[in-house]
Amino acid sequence: MQGRTNTILFPLAVLGLLALITLWIDRTVQPPEPRVDGTTRHDPDYILNNFVTTKTDATGAISHILKASEMRHYPDDDSTELTNPHFTQFGVGKPTTTIEGKRGHVSSKGDVVEFRDDVRVVRPAFADRPEMTLTTQYLRVEPDKEIASTDQPVVITQGPKSVVHAVGMYYDKKNQTIQLNKRVRSHYERPAAKPQASKPKAASKPRQAAAKPAASKASKSTPAGNSKNAKQPTKTK
Repeated sequence: MQGRTNTILFPLAVLGLLALITLWIDRTVQPPEPRVDGTTRHDPDYILNNFVTTKTDATGAISHILKASEMRHYPDDDSTELTNPHFTQFGVGKPTTTIEGKRGHVSSKGDVVEFRDDVRVVRPAFADRPEMTLTTQYLRVEPDKEIASTDQPVVITQGPKSVVHAVGMYYDKKNQTIQLNKRVRSHYERPAAKPQASKPKAASKPRQAAAKPAASKASKSTPAGNSKNAKQPTKTK
């Protein structure tokens, strides 16, 4: 009788164990229930107008300044949205670069700043290089690495005569290099040569002919009384 009871209870115990394992697996793979405390919503926890932040390097010099007409911070992903962002990057021995757009996004760590809609980058002229302007609809900037990149079409204007069109760009400010990915088209006009000023000819001095006065010979007049051909008077008796 006891052996028969053990024979019946053993399969029941196995089935119960399998049921518990199945329940545990089901609970494990199921997504967590949505929280209703508002932490999962993408709503800003604070908003700032005329936002300005400044970062310095190890020596205390200003590295870059980020401005925006409005800044919104979101606690769910610790990100920041910007309206009309304006970024200025400084560097020792390097030109100051400015970047602006209609919208911007800052990562939670602050190491990536994204610009969107009518993005414009200006690097002023320095040394023997003319001013460079870049326009696009999207630009990813890593301020600490001084790197800017995009996978969107770009237009680069350098000086008044050089224009480059491309799709995709990688700009390294530290090394002053720029890489264009594809569909590159360039237009360049050679500056017109400056006309050389003609040297004025030296005025020639007029030659003055030394006029020698002609020697005039005086004509000798013979008096009538001394003329050999004069006839002597005839005496009359």
